[in-house]
Amino acid sequence: MATQKTPDYDPQNPPLTAGEYLRASWTIARMCKRSLAGDNVHQADLERKIDRIIDGARARAEKDLKNRK
Repeated sequence: MATQKTPDYDPQNPPLTAGEYLRASWTIARMCKRSLAGDNVHQADLERKIDRIIDGARARAEKDLKNRK
């Protein structure tokens, strides 16, 4: 399972599920496509989306750890 606690578990970099990994990859690809348009392209909306994906993964991982104790 993706949320198993390992000795090197880092709460700042939670494990991602397949769906979260796919959404993050798609968003990063969109960011790359936008960056090809030029340096002045606004990407803050996509950066916030990545932050929300990671925050959700962190919350899920912490919830799973609490349920295991």
